[in-house]
Amino acid sequence: MSRETTGSPETPGPPGTPGTPRPPGTPGTSRTPGTPRTPGTAGGRTLDALVYGDVDLNLIDGSAVWAQSTVQALSGAGCRTRLVLKAPVRTGRLIDPLAGLPGVRVVRPHEERLVPGTPDRPLSPVQASALLARLDETDPCDLLVLRGRRLVTRVVADGRFEGRIWAYLTDIPQSAAEMTEEARAELARIAEASQRLLCQTEELRCLLETWVPEAYGKCVLSPPAVPEPGFPLPDREQPHDPFRLVYTGKFAPLWNTLPMTRLPALLAEQGIKAELHTVGDKIHDDPGHPEFRTAMARALRTTPGVRHHGGQPREEAMRIAAGCDLGLGWRGPALDSSLELSTKVLEFGALGLPVVLNRTPAHEALLGTDYPLYVPGRAGVEDAVAAVARAVREPGSRALAAERCRAAADRHTLRAAVARWRGHLDRAFPAAPPAVTARPRPLRIGVAGHDLKFLTRLLDHFRALPGLEVRVDAWPALARHDPAASRALADWADVVVVEWCGPAAVWFSRHKRPGSRLIVRLHRFELDAAWPGQVAIEHVDRVICVSTYYARRTLDVTGWPKEKVTVVPNWVDTEQLDRPKAPGARFRLGMIGIAPSRKRLDLGLDILEALRARDRRWHLAVKSKPPWEYWWIWNKPEERAHYDDVLRRMQTSPLLEGAVVFDRFGPDVAGWLRRVGHVLSTSDDESFHLAPAEGMASGAVPALLPWPGADEIYDRRWIHPDPRSVADALDGLGERGWQEAGRQARTQVRETFSLEKVAREWTNLLVPS
Repeated sequence: MSRETTGSPETPGPPGTPGTPRPPGTPGTSRTPGTPRTPGTAGGRTLDALVYGDVDLNLIDGSAVWAQSTVQALSGAGCRTRLVLKAPVRTGRLIDPLAGLPGVRVVRPHEERLVPGTPDRPLSPVQASALLARLDETDPCDLLVLRGRRLVTRVVADGRFEGRIWAYLTDIPQSAAEMTEEARAELARIAEASQRLLCQTEELRCLLETWVPEAYGKCVLSPPAVPEPGFPLPDREQPHDPFRLVYTGKFAPLWNTLPMTRLPALLAEQGIKAELHTVGDKIHDDPGHPEFRTAMARALRTTPGVRHHGGQPREEAMRIAAGCDLGLGWRGPALDSSLELSTKVLEFGALGLPVVLNRTPAHEALLGTDYPLYVPGRAGVEDAVAAVARAVREPGSRALAAERCRAAADRHTLRAAVARWRGHLDRAFPAAPPAVTARPRPLRIGVAGHDLKFLTRLLDHFRALPGLEVRVDAWPALARHDPAASRALADWADVVVVEWCGPAAVWFSRHKRPGSRLIVRLHRFELDAAWPGQVAIEHVDRVICVSTYYARRTLDVTGWPKEKVTVVPNWVDTEQLDRPKAPGARFRLGMIGIAPSRKRLDLGLDILEALRARDRRWHLAVKSKPPWEYWWIWNKPEERAHYDDVLRRMQTSPLLEGAVVFDRFGPDVAGWLRRVGHVLSTSDDESFHLAPAEGMASGAVPALLPWPGADEIYDRRWIHPDPRSVADALDGLGERGWQEAGRQARTQVRETFSLEKVAREWTNLLVPS
């Protein structure tokens, strides 16, 4: 997605500065994960998925249900799927529903004697990793879906599944305080080895991207999936007498399951007859509460008003819950900061049940800030009793809560999970054009240049295409390289792509192998240098420019044949950027990249001042390296003078005091844009300027000043003549207008600059005509 947080390809690294990220897999060559064998699902192929969770499927809880629903979703998405069990299964409650699903096989290592010496014990991470490797040897998989941090760490260390791992991580640090350097390094290794990281919530994805830059671009959402009930739901107009509460899942101290058993008696003291129905057979051994297991079992067995149904198949548990009036999702305050979703809340919602649960940021995002049955933070059992009493005595609150829970569940159905998996797989395993797949051998693609940050996701796309083999010649500096390595690439490749029309383009144009193709991408700064005139253009098949304006400028400056110059816009990872906006985003302007001075931060401040003169809620967020970290910029006196004036202005202007926030340079642009409602482009000139397009993909409204060629890239409605006009336009939108403009902006960028669209254009250029 955002290749750097300066946001535009017009500011390359200085001469002598390496800028090329390390490619995934084997350096300098493509990695081919799993070999698909038959036509079918993603990219015209049937994909083979291997699924293993560090969970015991004898016990029903969220992690065990994850294994079941993941296999169901993968099967629905068309994968041939093998679920490998960690422990011998004594009950078919979770396994039986998988029988008969298309392409699904349950691998039972203990019964099939695949792991000698462990007839009854669950597999350790070491044993599981070795077993998965053996299964892959005999029947290779395209993707390995794993759950459990210890397990994933072991599989990554063993190294067999590099680039094929889809890691579902919830047991990771979920706050800055917990994210130690050791934990961050471990997660970085996992991210580098993984093809995708499956995140349960947007908040978890943003935290992971913020602390683990290696995860950026690989994190995709994979929230819990709940089945739609296969039975008619009861009419809930009149609650039962006594009023029925229900809890399903594991019994543990942090889940307040022992205090829950007191609710019927405490409600009786308020004149409310109630009973608690519980389902589940997993009672935790908690070292911090050594008496808990015994006390919990006794409470389930002997407490008046508590009806314990034991462990049940998932559908039967849902039937029992459907026959109740109110679900319980009330948990201990230690879980209030959790970035995970509760599967039981979604299951209750699918049944039309309202739920009593803690007021947390995650629950507010799911159900709204005005959800009526929240228990306040750090609540005791008395607060839970008050929330239940409100549900009993206020039918309107109960009905509103039920509707909110039902709407949340509708967004997390198994059908939605199938669609989500299909999208993930289609993007990870794209189809190649027939001209590639019909070739007798793979098409060899060589990529060369000193700074490949703007090609990273295109390189990922090329590596994923069947029928392509990719190698990289990464120049350590603008004009410095290993001639022998470059010569080897030129001799090997069918197509050489050179990023930047600099010394690498000059070298490859003079060392082109007969019969091969050479494609050069020119950005902007190269036109002010001598390199285009040194390129042997007769040996170049195509020159790619990122905008029509700079294509015309290229033709005017170089005199190259018109038919050799084409336009392919920069790509925008619209899927990664499309995330819900945070509260207050409408009043936050954003600028991505403020160096060099032609980016015109001073004009951004003009806009901010004009807006804050009307409403002090407006702020400006800047995501960029400071200019003094670019030595080739900071060495120029005129640049220093510009930033000295700008910073002094921010310190002295009453309207700007406390209104500008500088955020650190980094790849976590998608999470940052959640807090931004408008992205500014105030530059004197740009070849493309990616920042507005990235903002548009996030649902932010772009606001551009008229730099040359802007109206050939962006809709004129987003371009304004001066800072005052920008302020008038943004202030005049209002809440609904801002939301509608954001939707239109998002649609435009998807239709024009999406990664999938641009990747197809590039792929077509690679294929010999």
